[in-house]
Amino acid sequence: MMRSLLLVLALMLSATPAFAVNPDEVLADPALEARARTLSAELRCMVCQNQSIDDSNAELAKDLRLLVRERIKDGDSDEQVLDYIVSRYGEFVLLKPRFSIKTVLLWGAPVLLVLAGGLSLLVFARRRSGKPTGSKLTADEQARLNELLKK
Repeated sequence: MMRSLLLVLALMLSATPAFAVNPDEVLADPALEARARTLSAELRCMVCQNQSIDDSNAELAKDLRLLVRERIKDGDSDEQVLDYIVSRYGEFVLLKPRFSIKTVLLWGAPVLLVLAGGLSLLVFARRRSGKPTGSKLTADEQARLNELLKK
């Protein structure tokens, strides 16, 4: 009975998500560790590319987590840490790109596409409204219509 209970407990615990941050990476100061976790969640793993370095088990992600913690311990602000990493890896390392001249198209593309679509629909609707929808009556149809109108 005890053996089966331990087996069920082990299976339940194995289904929980694994956290990538190893205990040896954690900073002693909880406030600094919270800053490091927040920054790590904003940085993209360059190996996995759709995960933050906080979630990734890749070796490069671990190196970046350690670099973030080292910069925080050295007294860098959050912005300085991000600037340092972006200077080495480029804007792509940020999961949420910054708004700048380089990213205007990225941020403005959805708005531009909606406006272009709305303008296209407006132009199409105006062109269609001015055109007749049917063809002219034939002489025979016109004669029948005239007879019906006389009645």
